[in-house]
Amino acid sequence: MTLRNAIKRCFKDEDNQLLLTKTPMLFMHLACIGVFFTGFSWVAVLALLVTYFVRVFALTAGFHRYFSHRSFKTSRWFQFVLAWVGTSSAQLGPMWWAANHRHHHQHSDKEPDIHSPVTRDFFWSHIGWVMCKAHSETKYDRIKDLTKYPELHFVDRYHVLPVLSLIALLYGVGALLNHLFPALGTSGMQLVMWGFFLSTMLVYHVTFCVNSVTHIIGKKRFDTDDESRNNWWVALLTFGEGWHNNHHRWPLSARQGMYWWEIDLTYYLLRVLQFFGLVWDLKLYPEKIYEEARN
Repeated sequence: MTLRNAIKRCFKDEDNQLLLTKTPMLFMHLACIGVFFTGFSWVAVLALLVTYFVRVFALTAGFHRYFSHRSFKTSRWFQFVLAWVGTSSAQLGPMWWAANHRHHHQHSDKEPDIHSPVTRDFFWSHIGWVMCKAHSETKYDRIKDLTKYPELHFVDRYHVLPVLSLIALLYGVGALLNHLFPALGTSGMQLVMWGFFLSTMLVYHVTFCVNSVTHIIGKKRFDTDDESRNNWWVALLTFGEGWHNNHHRWPLSARQGMYWWEIDLTYYLLRVLQFFGLVWDLKLYPEKIYEEARN
């Protein structure tokens, strides 16, 4: 299906229309042009790398492995930290995210799957579904275990606040550095452009690749009833999420790479957090899954 037809799909009825005025998606892409007007500095590159790293981890460990699959346990305050930092990625809130992801696992690559590239097309799977009204509301019946936390409702409802807090932090740091160390060549707007807008675009598209690319390109270790695949380069960009066929075979595991050569940075960081007592009870693949992989 062509890009034009995929976009037209969103206009076919009142409940399935493009939300270009209600989502940051179009604006976020256009705003990246600002990096050419605010200039380059190594501080800006550092801001991009840090905000990319922290937010990808918050999405993969928090939104995905914790909120969606409950693959480990943590305290209520650290749960809130994961929710706030993950939401600063401008992918709406943790409850909305988890509800849609659980639905995906129930209907992976079947007709009800809201972002399958198999039953629909690559564009729709990668970004089109996010822009449509039919998928903009949080389905609370899918996340009853999360609805008891009022702070998660707050973050989900006011999901723009974590985004604004990150923008304010970046602007403040850039302005302060410009005042104290002008030789660094940075500014408030420069850090916002690099550390928020450009970084967020990268976070968008690498995480969206898990929905699109890893259901088309890669290898199937397990004979699952969908087209989930293991893709090494998506795994590197997303800190382990690219071992998608492994994940679909056993979604409860906090570790998605099964062997030492399947790099899973999110899992390694969770082990570090476990050492410091911030997370615990990490679920792993049972031995029967390894036996199945060997056969």
